Amino acid sequence: MENGIKLGISACLLGQEVRFDGGHKHDRFITETLGKFVEFVPVCPEVEYGLGIPRESLRLVGNADAPRLVTTRTHVDHTDGMTQWARNRAMELEKEGLCGFVFKSKSPSSGMERVRVYDDHGMPSNKGVGLFARAFMDHFPLLPVEEDGRLHDPLLRENFIERLFTMKRWRELLQDKPAIGRLVEFHTRHKLLMMAHSPKHYREMGKLVADAKKHPLTELYATYETLLLEGLKLKASVAKNSNVLTHLMGYFKKDLSKDEKAELLEIFDSYRRGYVPLIVPITLINHYVRKYGQPYLKEQFYLQPHPLELKLRNHV
Repeated sequence: MENGIKLGISACLLGQEVRFDGGHKHDRFITETLGKFVEFVPVCPEVEYGLGIPRESLRLVGNADAPRLVTTRTHVDHTDGMTQWARNRAMELEKEGLCGFVFKSKSPSSGMERVRVYDDHGMPSNKGVGLFARAFMDHFPLLPVEEDGRLHDPLLRENFIERLFTMKRWRELLQDKPAIGRLVEFHTRHKLLMMAHSPKHYREMGKLVADAKKHPLTELYATYETLLLEGLKLKASVAKNSNVLTHLMGYFKKDLSKDEKAELLEIFDSYRRGYVPLIVPITLINHYVRKYGQPYLKEQFYLQPHPLELKLRNHV
């Protein structure tokens, strides 16, 4: 599972000295922790577009929905050139098979959201999107994307990386010839994961798979992919995780002793109250899966959607 996850990324986050001042914004979580499990595909829009190092800084001006990209001192307008380059670069990145992208926050070329846009009086509002980031997200509307600043939020970080690994598994499925049986297997192993993110999407996906023979395979896969990736964008909350944990307990109703049931319920309650992170009830459930040899749960990605070494569920 760890091999072959290709992640697009703003080059400065890898420590490459490509920023306007010749510096970088090296993020050690990205390179030293996440980097053990992904292959980076670095992109620096401004340098690849043709601007030098160092260079005059850029900013967005005008309408936040369609801003202009201009240099801050000499007011040279690079909007048209950067927009065309960004669209071409997004098309080039199709061949990379990316599972996601991490953008540099606040960048007028790479910021995913809340980028400063200056009005005619020089007053900023945090309503912009970087020109390359916008072109990329328009071209890959379902691909998981985040930016470095938001990855410091444990919930957003766990959600993004969970989506990366799910995207990799989906890509692996697409490498084989489309078949209803393969899709059913994929869906079965991801059921509880989807339930934790979006019960609505979980139900829609279940109905789609149940009626699989009514759809052409190409249409079936495309619709399923849209539901899968849209559903996973919705964060798994404490309430939704608690619902899944209770559902999981039902698989052991004939196995658990009275004390074991009481222990599980106590741990679930501690999680709901915020006293322990998600990893605690998940670890106990995994213990019972091994102890009682529960075959269905052994295959559920919800119980380990990403490597334990990332420690993502230690903080949610």
